[in-house]
Amino acid sequence: MEKEFFELINGKKYTKLKRLLSEMNPADIAVLLEGVESKELIVIFRILPKELAAEVFVEIESDMQQLLIEAFSDAELREVLDELFMDDTVDIIDEMPANVAKRILKQTDAATRQMINKLLAYPDDSAGSIMTTEYIDLKKDMTVDNAIDRIRAIGMDSETIYTCYVIDKSRRLLGIVTVRDLLLNQKDEIIANIMEENIIFANTLDDKEEVAGLFERYDLMALPVVDTENRLVGIVTVDDAIDVIQEAATEDIDKMAAILPSDKAYFKTGIFSTFKARIPWLLLLMLSATVTGAIISSFEEKLTVFPALIAFIPMLMGTAGNCGSQSSVTVIRGISLGDIEFKDIFRVLWKEFRVAFICSVTLAAVNFIKLLLVDHLLLKSFDIGHQIAEISVVCLTLLFTVIVAKFVGSALPVLAKRLGFDPAVMASPFITTIVDAITLVIYFATAVMLLKI
Repeated sequence: MEKEFFELINGKKYTKLKRLLSEMNPADIAVLLEGVESKELIVIFRILPKELAAEVFVEIESDMQQLLIEAFSDAELREVLDELFMDDTVDIIDEMPANVAKRILKQTDAATRQMINKLLAYPDDSAGSIMTTEYIDLKKDMTVDNAIDRIRAIGMDSETIYTCYVIDKSRRLLGIVTVRDLLLNQKDEIIANIMEENIIFANTLDDKEEVAGLFERYDLMALPVVDTENRLVGIVTVDDAIDVIQEAATEDIDKMAAILPSDKAYFKTGIFSTFKARIPWLLLLMLSATVTGAIISSFEEKLTVFPALIAFIPMLMGTAGNCGSQSSVTVIRGISLGDIEFKDIFRVLWKEFRVAFICSVTLAAVNFIKLLLVDHLLLKSFDIGHQIAEISVVCLTLLFTVIVAKFVGSALPVLAKRLGFDPAVMASPFITTIVDAITLVIYFATAVMLLKI
């Protein structure tokens, strides 16, 4: 398909190209358009059927959208906007430069412009910012037949018709009814008798990630959004909820890797932008590493008495850091899924202590066997008889540091969430840096105590 697509473009066979694209999914077309030149993009977009063009327009990257908007005539831009749902229009305007956004708004009627401005006024992290105002509303005294007629009348302009929302004269949400309910009941049945009154809904100012979580928890296709007076003002659909979940996951991954989050694709992000996203955390972590350097320096003279201890520092720091990272990632996932709250911190710590104890004993035992079989018998680099004290220091340090690392890795994300910070910030490598310093302190304190140095 891709080969044929580019052959048709190169041969300027636009009639066949239009026929090919008309049979494709909009998302697949958007992927193909990423590989074409600007001039070709404009030509291809103009040959697409009007409805398909609007669907593809929503799927392409914002820089391509801007290019097309600037190339469109006012009439072409108006045609595309007429085919877009309200939430998609708002998303596009929100990502455009001010001059482009102004031109888009100019091509809308007064009522649409007022609604767009109202949606843009909601905070970026709220349910109001991702909802659409195009839905099917019904009255409770309607019959099933009346309801079906209304769906036929306004369904083409609604983002979803499967779930309909029952409201009163003041637009207060009373219940929901599905198309399945309508089809399975008699034509003269009253909506009030078949509607579901136990409704799951969101408020316009609710956090959009929490709203997206409701879709996952209750397997929803759409969620009504109400204002402070319980008046229905919009709905969030499952496609927007998936986008929120994907954005949140990407943001958490970036933070866990000590990178400032970016909403652009990898190859769409410039070198300097990538540099700016990575360098702040790298500088912070580099400077924080001076703490571990200072700890080593303070024990420098004592280490000269037992130089074999130096060889184990990377292993101890690496093991402790990995243990802390494992706990932090597990706990952060639990927090994001709603499984772990601040009240659960002691349950979390108790579980991690038991896990840490088993892990630390296993690691210490395996390390002792490794020193005996590999370092002593095979490599002849370690004398078990003369250096048993150093081995004891290493094994005991493993016991303590693994437990401490898992405590730190599990507690910090929970505390961060409690204080209003993003728990993902507390993941590796931030926790690794903290654990490294603690590991060195435990290691050298154990050495001083057992070796009398």
